[in-house]
Amino acid sequence: MKRAPRSEGGPVARAASERLRKVLVLGDAGKPDVRKLLGELRGWLEQRGLEVSVSDDVRAWCEARARLAERERRAQTADLLVVLGGDGAILAAARAFHDAPVPILGVNFGRVGFLAATPASRWHESLEAVLAGTSQPEPRMRLQAEIRNQSGAAIAVALNEVVLQRGAHQGMLTIGLCVGPAWVTNYRADGLILATPSGSTAYSLSAGGPILAPLVDALVVTPICPQGLSNRPLVLSSDSELELTLSHSQGLTTLVVDGQSFFQMRQGDSVRIRRHPQAYPLLAMPGLDPYRRLRERLGWRGSIEEQEFTPPPGHERRSDSGIDSL
Repeated sequence: MKRAPRSEGGPVARAASERLRKVLVLGDAGKPDVRKLLGELRGWLEQRGLEVSVSDDVRAWCEARARLAERERRAQTADLLVVLGGDGAILAAARAFHDAPVPILGVNFGRVGFLAATPASRWHESLEAVLAGTSQPEPRMRLQAEIRNQSGAAIAVALNEVVLQRGAHQGMLTIGLCVGPAWVTNYRADGLILATPSGSTAYSLSAGGPILAPLVDALVVTPICPQGLSNRPLVLSSDSELELTLSHSQGLTTLVVDGQSFFQMRQGDSVRIRRHPQAYPLLAMPGLDPYRRLRERLGWRGSIEEQEFTPPPGHERRSDSGIDSL
């Protein structure tokens, strides 16, 4: 049986482009060149018959939206978010629309930028692809955290990670981890990170965790500076239900969600974490190579050319055998 040909962006991207009428542009004006592009982008989109709203302070806009009543939030929506900034700006936008996700195209003006996949110099190309329905959808897994502390109960949603961490002036925490009904271990550490594939290149990576491909169905548990050197990062199925219990704490402990939501935790408090039923729709350029993104962001090289290596002052060049070269 012969299959019908598929367009480059697939049916999800095509369906999004067909109902694209209203665009919200959120910029981090603290980044160089963002303010200039905001004005240019508005005119470019309006020339194509789209209704455009623009804010030059993405974080202030998102915080203001969070204070609105639910009915007002649902009225303040769009068919597409274009975010000019870094990953922090995208996390803020995804948090603002966590209950009714709107596709995000991130244009990178940050220092690293794994979520903001479009280089600033190629924004025309990415937006043309969105309007043509050929953009590359990247549905990103999210986590739902059910927090039970002495203040009551709360629910938070994370695109990157949920982190249970000690305060600046206290000793190590003891954190119990269960996966489903099974007890895994008690971590004695400065904290514990539960990261999605998107978050595997953020705090978890800095703490020694592995990099996951963006669309893989898994999550990572990474201890922060564990006392036991045998406590290594753990990769689990995305269907796992995890429970963290703060078994021992000498002071203020904080649960941090995507670096933007904070919950005070005390000894005996717990948090249950599972996969959120709805992924967040990010958009990328057609044909984007995710491994090139890693190479560029992390500065990977296949080899170091001999002529490019210059030892620092006072250090002798070493040969492959480890013996100083004269």
